[in-house]
Amino acid sequence: MCGKFTAKRSWTELVEFAWTPATADDLSLTYRVMDPVSVILLDIVTGQRRVVPMRWGFPDPVDWRRPKPIHARAGTIDSVAAFAQAFRDGQRGIVLMETFNEAPDIDGPTIQHIITPGGEGMLAAAFVWRRFEIPGNPAPLFACVLATVPANKLIAALPTDRMPAFLAPEDWETWLGEKSASPDEVKACLKTVEGVRWTMTREERTAKRARPMVSDPTGLF
Repeated sequence: MCGKFTAKRSWTELVEFAWTPATADDLSLTYRVMDPVSVILLDIVTGQRRVVPMRWGFPDPVDWRRPKPIHARAGTIDSVAAFAQAFRDGQRGIVLMETFNEAPDIDGPTIQHIITPGGEGMLAAAFVWRRFEIPGNPAPLFACVLATVPANKLIAALPTDRMPAFLAPEDWETWLGEKSASPDEVKACLKTVEGVRWTMTREERTAKRARPMVSDPTGLF
């Protein structure tokens, strides 16, 4: 499943589905599980959208420094205890992606593939977030997980059975809670994207990754 994606640097503070064309110095940033990602959410105090950095991955019940889980299946996002309350309470957000990675669900070394959208330019991935009080930590941990849906025809060929849930522009308001909607209507925003001009290429690694650590989790991917 997706554990890595890229986004433009200028998107880290973007709250609307509109942006200026990328410039030469608008670098692409790579994000992995455990990284702080920019989550667009609805501020219930101001009623306005804002961007909040959150760790990708809920804290493991045994060791909060480990990310577990990192994904939430769309079909059970409203019933699994780890996500259900946040989903119902409107703790839902959007993370913008330029490309995202997928890997086959097969035994052996992970073979990453990069999926690049055609004319979309920007993909709006659905996330659910929570606030965690960590004993001994002076500040709460804000963490998020990526909502997933069944893989489309392109990604299923890897093979893998899931992909990120990407929101249509007209579903932003419903997902964020700006528009009144029932839980079923909100859940209906999570759909498999088909019939798009995406390309998928195998990612070439130039160096062997080190053993993953909490301080450097990139070895996971």
